[in-house]
Amino acid sequence: MENLDYKQTEIELAYRMLADYHTHTLHSTTGPVKHATGSVMEIVKTAHEKGLKEVAITDHGPGHFIYGVGKKFVPILRREIAEAQEKYPDVKVFLGVEANFKDTPNGLDVPPEDFALYDFVNAGYHYGVTKSRMISNFLAHKGLIRGAALERLREFNTELVLRALKNNKIKVLTHPCDKGPFDLDAICRACEETGTLLEINAKHKHLTVDEIRRAGEYAVSFIVGSDAHKAKNVGTYVPTVLRAIEAGLNLERIVNVVPVE
Repeated sequence: MENLDYKQTEIELAYRMLADYHTHTLHSTTGPVKHATGSVMEIVKTAHEKGLKEVAITDHGPGHFIYGVGKKFVPILRREIAEAQEKYPDVKVFLGVEANFKDTPNGLDVPPEDFALYDFVNAGYHYGVTKSRMISNFLAHKGLIRGAALERLREFNTELVLRALKNNKIKVLTHPCDKGPFDLDAICRACEETGTLLEINAKHKHLTVDEIRRAGEYAVSFIVGSDAHKAKNVGTYVPTVLRAIEAGLNLERIVNVVPVE
């Protein structure tokens, strides 16, 4: 623990996080299911206290049948963002969405005509979304699908991501390779073409050290995201930076982390 604390302090003294583009609010909590607990105001307050320049509210897209936040919430979120922006003018607050990969014409649960509702769109794979082979991916994640069936699932998942990258302007690919098998090389090639950022996620283990190392071979840029489901976790970046360092990644390739001056 002492060594871990030392490394954390070392990173905090050497680097700082400029922006957090992946946070979730209490609007993604449905009934008794507690998914995220922070309000917009609490998230922006934490961003202010941690010295972030920008923060984005990015609840799950509407296709998630438990945590999905539909477009009817957009006016509510815009109002709450305006209130938080007025109180904390030093932090630029964006409204985004973490769209879910889904077998639709554009590969997402957010249709193209709804993109204008948001300042930008992130995208990631999640269970709880129909037309995404979530049961097969869950079983594969538990090691219960192997061989040819696993490869067919990998092809389906990868095609879904490539379709979404090709047909939409996606800012951040959240926790790539999480929750199922994916062809990271094919995804990185697509991100090279589209300029989509690959996230190193503080809440999930992906990108892993090995995945960061592989992705680093391509002309892609990275971003760290807290994926905060509690306001206190907004701006979490040390674990992700340590992962990048272990992978040998040049930290200049992480767009929202800079050296402390």
